[in-house]
Amino acid sequence: MIMAEAQKKQRKQKHNIGAEFGDMFHHHQPEKGPAKITMVQYDGEHYYEEIFTDVNACKTAFRQGLMKWINIDGVHEQHIIADFGKWFGIHPLTQEDITHIDSRPKFEEYSRYVVAILKMLYWENNHVMHEHLCILLFEDMVVTFQEVHAGDSFNLVRNRLREAKGRVRKMGADYLCYALIDDVVDHYIVALEKFGEKVEALDEEVLYRPSKRIMVQLHALKKENLIARKIILPVREMVFNMMRSDTELLSATNNLYLRDVHDHINKVNDSIDSYRESLSAIMDVYLSNNANKLNEVMKTLTTISAIFIPVTFIAGVYGMNFKHMPELESPLGYWITISIMLVLMISMGWYFKKRKWW
Repeated sequence: MIMAEAQKKQRKQKHNIGAEFGDMFHHHQPEKGPAKITMVQYDGEHYYEEIFTDVNACKTAFRQGLMKWINIDGVHEQHIIADFGKWFGIHPLTQEDITHIDSRPKFEEYSRYVVAILKMLYWENNHVMHEHLCILLFEDMVVTFQEVHAGDSFNLVRNRLREAKGRVRKMGADYLCYALIDDVVDHYIVALEKFGEKVEALDEEVLYRPSKRIMVQLHALKKENLIARKIILPVREMVFNMMRSDTELLSATNNLYLRDVHDHINKVNDSIDSYRESLSAIMDVYLSNNANKLNEVMKTLTTISAIFIPVTFIAGVYGMNFKHMPELESPLGYWITISIMLVLMISMGWYFKKRKWW
């Protein structure tokens, strides 16, 4: 039941076949209510955090001279994305990518901003789930668009901003962009550790308690691993492109931090490959166990058949309808024949047991 619900959440978005470039994707059934706009404005001494439901109210609260992080929960509200597009000069192709929840992770440069598109992973209902995320970096501002969900990966960044911990309040918008991507990657590690625990539990179960249910779990885990690999693998290329970018919006100083994120992504990809190999090994063990069980059954049946072959031969000989068979006239013929059969069966059974064929 939980698996069915999880698969419903991992929905696919229909493509706008035949639509013009820049046409935003329409979400027919948004999961949770209206969009929420959270604007954080800060510098080394000041911090303001406000929540809005429309763009005009957000414009009114805009303070000059402060760094800003605007987070929009709800990529299904096309009019809000369009309003932000007019306000900040966001290209129509970027607006299309914001609403397209199946967009491949990538990094692109525009004249006034750069954009990083990736997915957030989280652990829910004992499954790895994902959520669309789009990060736009301007000169003094970061704008993030994400799906409506109970939470995201940014609580650590929010706490550091609120409590003025670390470098984030003292550095530029590009450092905030790095910190957000770093939090997303760190949550990859957390989600995959939970996934790895399920793989290890299945590995133990296939050895000691093999059952048909393992095949169902194994199929689900292989599917989750494939989805996670499809989501995470392009992020390595995205971060690498950010490191190679010559845009002025990304300072050379932050390349050191991006290299660290790149190392973490490589570690995550190694984990995914390792889990994929483990799942293949579990499949091999399961199939080997089934083959061994079948072999044991066939060996037992073959042994029983071999024991009864000479007995069947004797019964067949004396079942022939010939008149002149001397044993048929003997008063002890029946018991002698039965005794010979029993001796043959016991002897063959003992021999097979001694040779460990049975």
